[in-house]
Amino acid sequence: MEKQMNFLLRLEEFALMTLSFFLLYKLGFDLPWWAWILLFFSPDLGMLGYLVNARVGAVTYNLFHHKLVAVAILAFGYASGSISWQVAGFILLAHACFDRIFGYGLKYPDSFKHTSSGNL
Repeated sequence: MEKQMNFLLRLEEFALMTLSFFLLYKLGFDLPWWAWILLFFSPDLGMLGYLVNARVGAVTYNLFHHKLVAVAILAFGYASGSISWQVAGFILLAHACFDRIFGYGLKYPDSFKHTSSGNL
């Protein structure tokens, strides 16, 4: 039963990631393909906080991987009419979903491997 639940949760994340990509496409923000790849993986810069310690790393990682932050940025972009902020929100949302598909959840402050999705 746990395997089925994990599959359903990952399927849900995949659907939300796909929706984010589709809505990004609909925004019509034109960049070269390599820039999209760089932007997509840029939230992982939040891992640099682990160079300080696990507590700082968890805060910085979670800031760049929390879906509420992504939605807030997206909402700000929509309300202000800024396509750039909307793109940033969709990229953060898509990246957070991508990570969760592979079992990387939000981090606890004790260890990089201790996540909301379990231990890595």
